Amino acid sequence: MTDTRVHIRPEIAVLPAYQQGRQAAADAFKLSSNENPFPPLPGVVEAVQAQTAFNRYPDASALAVRAVLANRFGLTPDQVHVAPGSVAILHELARAVSAPGDEVVYAWRSFEAYPGVVTVAGATSVQVPNRPDGGHDLDAMAAAVTERTRMVIVCSPNNPTGPVVTAAEFDAFMTRVPATVLVVLDEAYAEFVTEPTAVRGAPLLERYPNLVVLRTFSKAYGLAGLRVGYALGPTYVLDAVRACAIPLSVTAQGQAAALASLEREDELLERVAELAQSRDRIVAALRDQGWDVPDAQGNFVWLPTGERTAHAADAFDRAGIIVRAFRNEGIRISIGEHEAVETLLETAASLVEDLQMAPSDRPLR
Repeated sequence: MTDTRVHIRPEIAVLPAYQQGRQAAADAFKLSSNENPFPPLPGVVEAVQAQTAFNRYPDASALAVRAVLANRFGLTPDQVHVAPGSVAILHELARAVSAPGDEVVYAWRSFEAYPGVVTVAGATSVQVPNRPDGGHDLDAMAAAVTERTRMVIVCSPNNPTGPVVTAAEFDAFMTRVPATVLVVLDEAYAEFVTEPTAVRGAPLLERYPNLVVLRTFSKAYGLAGLRVGYALGPTYVLDAVRACAIPLSVTAQGQAAALASLEREDELLERVAELAQSRDRIVAALRDQGWDVPDAQGNFVWLPTGERTAHAADAFDRAGIIVRAFRNEGIRISIGEHEAVETLLETAASLVEDLQMAPSDRPLR
């Protein structure tokens, strides 16, 4: 029989779609998507509501947003690219620099979108296991770079495990990566970092001409529903990215929200500090219970539940805490409403003895 179906690339046909953190019922806490529990910053809703010309296209280049960000980071607007979320820029970067036969190196486990980004671009993933503490093994990542490598992704703090890459580690890594290989420093959670030794990408752009830094308004700024992310980097690289971008993809409402948010830096820092303090208290309490929690520097914590991950996720679910479960590896729990903390910790405590007694390749201690 003749096959009349449209031809799909074989690697795409078997590629799983991105799995969003599960939604929560009205009486539960959604701690599965690393969303900000605070509402938009003051003035943001009003700025969005003022953008009512739905019959008109937005500024395709998001120039006003780029100009403000360029001024903030000491760059030119051409060294800034704005897109519908930093993951969109990852797709654009991968398409701009790689093709079939090329390789993209990244740590694993890390952001679950990375494998799809690479596959859609037609390239091959080279996954380098994290260290036992959940952090990047940058020595192994540098050793994985070959003549076929076109891009390396470094995630700091790493999603979903939490540790940062230090400035010293990153500098040593960059000395080993050829200048012709693009290094992408994914800093989606940078605002939450309190570790003083952590790498900060923007000041390094002049030192490393093959570096692009990714940031987003989705997390700390609480604009996840409006999809605005940005990249900082060399103009010629970002010009190539802009050539790969879907035109007119950042809405006028998203641009207005980003500009209004950037005007509220003091309130932003207060909220970020509060979430970071809550995160640190939760980590300390979980460790006191016996959990082997990696250093957490984003707005989430990681529980290494191993083969008992599904069981643990079900227990949290029954308690009204919706978490992000990674099969046979662990659970990521976002820092959410204060009202969720007590239930979160009570449920975690009830699981410790059960999980430690169960057979697993990933012990809690």
